[in-house]
Amino acid sequence: MGIVVRQSFLNLISIGVAFLIGAVNTLYLYPTYLGSTFQGLVIALLAISNIVQPFISFGTQHAVIRYYSKYSKKREKDGLLTLSVLIPLIILILFVPLFFAYYDEIRQYLFQSDQSLSKYAYVIIFIAISTSFFEVFYSWLRVKLKSVFGNFLKELYPRLLISILLVSYSLGVLNFEEFILFLIYGYYLRLIIVVIYSFYIIKPKINISFKDDFGEIFKYCLLIFLSGAASSIILDIDKSMLSSILTVENVAYYSVAVFIAAVIEIPGRAMFQILSPVVADAINKKHFRKLEDLLKKSSTNLVLVASLFFLLINLNLDDFYNMLNQDGYSIGIPIVIIVSLGKLYTMSIGCINNIISNSKYYYYTFWFSLFSSILAVFLNIYLITDYGIIGAAYATLIVLVIMNSLKVYLIKVKFKMHPYSNDTIKIIVLSILTYIVFSNLELGFQPLLNIIIKSSLVFILYTLAAYIFRLSDDVNIFIDKFNKNW
Repeated sequence: MGIVVRQSFLNLISIGVAFLIGAVNTLYLYPTYLGSTFQGLVIALLAISNIVQPFISFGTQHAVIRYYSKYSKKREKDGLLTLSVLIPLIILILFVPLFFAYYDEIRQYLFQSDQSLSKYAYVIIFIAISTSFFEVFYSWLRVKLKSVFGNFLKELYPRLLISILLVSYSLGVLNFEEFILFLIYGYYLRLIIVVIYSFYIIKPKINISFKDDFGEIFKYCLLIFLSGAASSIILDIDKSMLSSILTVENVAYYSVAVFIAAVIEIPGRAMFQILSPVVADAINKKHFRKLEDLLKKSSTNLVLVASLFFLLINLNLDDFYNMLNQDGYSIGIPIVIIVSLGKLYTMSIGCINNIISNSKYYYYTFWFSLFSSILAVFLNIYLITDYGIIGAAYATLIVLVIMNSLKVYLIKVKFKMHPYSNDTIKIIVLSILTYIVFSNLELGFQPLLNIIIKSSLVFILYTLAAYIFRLSDDVNIFIDKFNKNW
């Protein structure tokens, strides 16, 4: 776990800074200067582009991680990398004309509640293309265990770009039309940077003479593509349906709440960037004892850290929204609590997603994702119609619980292992006790000061208890090294 812990920590810093910048964007700059309508529009456009992105990349970025360590010859690896770019290019040639042929129908459907905003639908395809190829070249870096800079471009760069554009808009340097154009330019600049860096690190040669297992790789790409498309629907269908069923203002309120809840995923997003190729290598070499160790350690570490984030968020919600001080946004408080429970459960399963997608049982991911996406669509239609944006939060929680439970069951049956241990129970007990103690603590200061004081107390008590009771060996080792260096 050495290189995993080291790069996970560096990725954690990058993602942590990204979320801080994202918090400024989402909680202040967006509502203050763009307003809820334009904020909801931009978020809806980016969310829909995330749904389109898997249709272009076709799962090739996952195939690179799955098969790269399997090959021993450079020629074979070059063929895999060539294939990862060639397939999206072919799809792009076929897909883009189709998109613009039905452009009017697409934009009218997506913006039923406000057709005046439909003129910006072109953003969806341009961002989706850029993101698709970025993911492919980022996978090149990950198989070389060079995840840190790529993670910076994936997590920090887009939020920094949004900040610069929002500040420029607030100063009158850009109007909204120019804001949208420079958003697209910024995404393509990121793509150019990752392409240059990837060729610097890996230096492949074009090779279109693929091995006999091309059929196997293509089948893997197809199923992962279908799974990725379904997963994208699960992740972003709530925002796109809110803009269609209700109004784009509700997308803004909901997105702020989901953004706050998504902070819980920071440790996982940091760890999985480097852990996925390590898991793939263990599976390819049939090191199943190492695989079980990776699963349990990743689960324990993520439950411990994600539970701390859960406490810091949900114990400070009232002060968060008082500090935001924007009309209508406080409706998202229960959404944060509901969605964050689902996110916490997702973190608790550790690297199960990496194990499934890199093993011979990868096709199960498709069936899980297909079932979950269908469930998500029906739940969102029913619950949003009856309960508004709170219904979207309940739909997200139900889907996350069902999908993750199916994955835990699959790993238990096929690999005879599971992510949980006695330490998991201890961490849950510690988290519940900490929540009970601090949920009744009311401070009478300004919201920001309340957050600082309560968060400091929660962090000290929780971290000290986790260290004393050795709830995670990796965390204890990290703290010991930090104290020694300090």
